[in-house]
Amino acid sequence: MINTQHNFDVPIPGESLTAELGARPWQTPPEIATVDQAISYYMNKMSTDDFSIQLIDVMEMGVPLTDIANIIQLGAVTEGVHSVDVGMMVMPVLIEMMMLIGDSAGVEYVSGLGETGTEDISPTLPLSVAKKLKDKTKNIKDEEPAATPEPEPIEEEESKGLMARRMKRG
Repeated sequence: MINTQHNFDVPIPGESLTAELGARPWQTPPEIATVDQAISYYMNKMSTDDFSIQLIDVMEMGVPLTDIANIIQLGAVTEGVHSVDVGMMVMPVLIEMMMLIGDSAGVEYVSGLGETGTEDISPTLPLSVAKKLKDKTKNIKDEEPAATPEPEPIEEEESKGLMARRMKRG
């Protein structure tokens, strides 16, 4: 005899890997609700010596400032400090503050805004290596290009067989 009753009172697959609604910081109301409050929060955090030293180290590695700003604001969102939209509105201020720190330390940095021209090589390369590669590629681009041979036309064989059908061309 077949059992026609279904037991729907069982856990959903993966349920043990999830948390209750509201248990995560980003599922609760944020601590900071306005852009002005978020800017002062970040200015206090970014004005410390520890942050400046770590930021300069990361800048010297050639990581774009836009990526750093995105990581910082997303970290605050996951901690429940502010919402995603406030974080997106604060990003230009974060980038400007990091540029100010880099300029005052005399560090060359990649802004990620398309200004320096090294972004098209690789954001993970050290800046000195990226500049050398850019100079080499510039020299190669300045040279006379070699004549490229024209491709030979491809001859098509006519299909034969039981399932072959003619295709209309043109």
